[in-house]
Amino acid sequence: MRPDTPAENVDHTAEAARLERTAGLYPEDTETLLLRAAAHLELSGDRPAATTLYDRLLSSAGGLDDPHLVRALKASNLWEYGHEAEAKAIIEGIRATAPRDPAPWVIVAEALESHDELEAAADTFTEAASLLLPDSAEPSPATHPVLYGRHRVRRMLGLPHDDWDTLADSLHTSPVSLDELHDPKRVWSLGSDNPVELEAEISRLRAELGAYREALSRPFPVAVLHWPAPELAELLSTYPTLTSEYPSHEAHLSTIESSLRELSASGTPNLGIVTGTVPSYEAFAASEATSPDDATLLPQYATTLASRGRAVAWPPQRGAECWCGSTQVYDTCHGS
Repeated sequence: MRPDTPAENVDHTAEAARLERTAGLYPEDTETLLLRAAAHLELSGDRPAATTLYDRLLSSAGGLDDPHLVRALKASNLWEYGHEAEAKAIIEGIRATAPRDPAPWVIVAEALESHDELEAAADTFTEAASLLLPDSAEPSPATHPVLYGRHRVRRMLGLPHDDWDTLADSLHTSPVSLDELHDPKRVWSLGSDNPVELEAEISRLRAELGAYREALSRPFPVAVLHWPAPELAELLSTYPTLTSEYPSHEAHLSTIESSLRELSASGTPNLGIVTGTVPSYEAFAASEATSPDDATLLPQYATTLASRGRAVAWPPQRGAECWCGSTQVYDTCHGS
């Protein structure tokens, strides 16, 4: 939504004016167009004019699709040109109303973070996580910034990892771990006045971005779905029609190994194993508008997990533990 074109490449003031004129021609798109116009005004440095647009939206008679988002953007903008007290009041109002959309939470938490209110930022991210993240289902992509931002702020505060930090780590697919990416020294260096420090960190980020793009350009593994014994027992007790697919856990493990060996013998490269959980599978079925007892959904679920970076390469390296979770070495377990 928010433009990020450098000021030297576009006249942000003129673009904001154009968007305001367009909003007058298309009333049904007024909210989207004026938010974009306000963003251009912020980039041009005319933050009071941006606040005027936010107030215009908030006072509109027709109502807004996302008033919490507009208030969050207004608070963030106000703080940037000296209206700290008003910004904090709006932020507290947003926290009190507890919107169900992650975007306002992220904006106000990052506003607190950018002004060194790290404890308040961590509390805000945690409130959002408590409200928006279900206990069992896999988090939606829209909630990932909540987890990543919370991880970053807690890392800055030197707090130990908790379950949500671990979840953020599992969702993050970049070759650079979140712990390294959110290293306080690296975060502070991006705001350093020392050009040498800043250039060094930019060079590191460019190298990491290149590695990430290279990883994305590679095809994700051809993955086989693995159910740990407790998950398979829960799956079959809840959806007994899947018993025909999984007559026993032992047979399930044997089928995985034999399937992968057949694929390898046929010349299929880049093989892997993805581990399923019942809540994640149920959430996937819901996203596909179908029932979890539909066996044809299982390979689609495996492919989706693989595309999200959840696959573990097969076969394991020599001396590594077996993929089945037995803690035995693969060569003496399913690799024998």
